[in-house]
Amino acid sequence: MAGQAGLIFTAGACPLDERGQVTAPGDIGAQTRQALGNLRIALEESGATIRDVVKTTVYVASSDRADLDAAWDEVAAAFGDHDVPSTLLGVAVLGYPEQIVEIEAIAVAPSPPGTHTAG
Repeated sequence: MAGQAGLIFTAGACPLDERGQVTAPGDIGAQTRQALGNLRIALEESGATIRDVVKTTVYVASSDRADLDAAWDEVAAAFGDHDVPSTLLGVAVLGYPEQIVEIEAIAVAPSPPGTHTAG
């Protein structure tokens, strides 16, 4: 649908550095911030920003509610007043060794300038 806004589904943003290595093993806050940074990059490459996100899913490899809260605090800080529906889950394990956080997002791509969608 050229010229119209569309949905952007991101795969799980992981706490990987530019070499593809998991950052900050054991540090939920640092891993969450890295995953959020990678999410921003993926959104920008799709023509969107964090303000275009309409839903997130945050996975934390922990059964401790305090760990989930720590990850959520970072996500909430990154989104600021852009409060979107989100699911926060404690899971047994994630894909990379020493990975404890992963974030998926759905965004709506903004319409290109000068285009109008039917309402």
